[in-house]
Amino acid sequence: MALGFDYNEDQLALQRTVRKFTENEIVPVRQYYDETEEFPWPVVRKMQELGIGCMNAPEKYNGMAFDNVTLCMVVEEICKGCLGIAITPLANMLASEPVVYAGTEEQKEWWFTGICNEGQLASYAVTEPGAGSDVANISTSAKKDGDYYILNGTKCFITNARYASKYAVLATLDKSKKHRGQCFFLLDRDWEGISIGKSEKKMGMRCSDTSELILDNVKVHKKYRVGEEGDGFKIAMTAFNSSRPFIAAASVGVATGAFEVARDYAKQRVAFGRPIADFQAIQFMLADMAMEIEAARLLWQKAAWQLDNKHPLEAAQLSAISKCYAADIAMKIATDAVQILGGYGFCRDYPAEKMMRDAKILQIFEGTSQIQRIIIARNLLG
Repeated sequence: MALGFDYNEDQLALQRTVRKFTENEIVPVRQYYDETEEFPWPVVRKMQELGIGCMNAPEKYNGMAFDNVTLCMVVEEICKGCLGIAITPLANMLASEPVVYAGTEEQKEWWFTGICNEGQLASYAVTEPGAGSDVANISTSAKKDGDYYILNGTKCFITNARYASKYAVLATLDKSKKHRGQCFFLLDRDWEGISIGKSEKKMGMRCSDTSELILDNVKVHKKYRVGEEGDGFKIAMTAFNSSRPFIAAASVGVATGAFEVARDYAKQRVAFGRPIADFQAIQFMLADMAMEIEAARLLWQKAAWQLDNKHPLEAAQLSAISKCYAADIAMKIATDAVQILGGYGFCRDYPAEKMMRDAKILQIFEGTSQIQRIIIARNLLG
């Protein structure tokens, strides 16, 4: 199949719809939600009505009937408006990846009916206080008890946790086996033993919920185990390989938003008798921004294309490359946007400082930039 990234008419129509939605529904309220740190339920509901609630769900459950390239395009558009608001449907997508790749039809019915048809939120519960990038070292335990498993442990930094109705939880049957002893389980918020701990006060993405998920003797029937015993780590890595192009697209969205703020300000701000956009120093900064955005977009497009065309090994490498590069340039571009705005860039009246705070998390979650480089190097060296 030929490699090409020209959007067709259906994709362009969807892009226009999502762009208009972002401009009308997200941009006007992003400062309010950033300041108040309220969970943006009204905007989340509107995104769900538009079909953005869980875009990677199978079409039979009202998921979007589009490929990864198209879904990443949508992610870029909404994240250009506000990463904090947009991360809620992205978290739904990540939490759903284990179900998409390894779930039974019964599990998909249970999971996606709630999320797609009832407007529920979901969380991907892997990270723990002692195991972030080191997924193989998780301590949350699953003890076999007849047809059930008893789960105990604490997950931290879990997006949507306080407001989620469904959880995809990675636990270990035998910690001594490291990654070979892990399993994914699907949990419902109403089950006995599930509670929410502290919510984090964050630098950026302030309106997104990031909380602890506490499991105290949670009884889970074996029908809610995803895949076979020992498949958990493999499923987690598959989920990350699939989701990293989405984070790369989100990074391009944030970078593009920051670039446009800086470009528009540079054309209006007058210093020494002319717009600062006339000065070569500013022109070079804007030119670098534009080049980096274009390169990052091409990387996520190629990674998503490889996923769509069933090239798993190439997709795994490009997923790491695209996520790492796009996250790094998002941070750089947001920082440069603040610099171009000068004193105003440091003030909350302009969105540049918010974009800079938001951008930092892109270099941290779903595998830090350093972890991505380790993955890339290992693939290069066989």
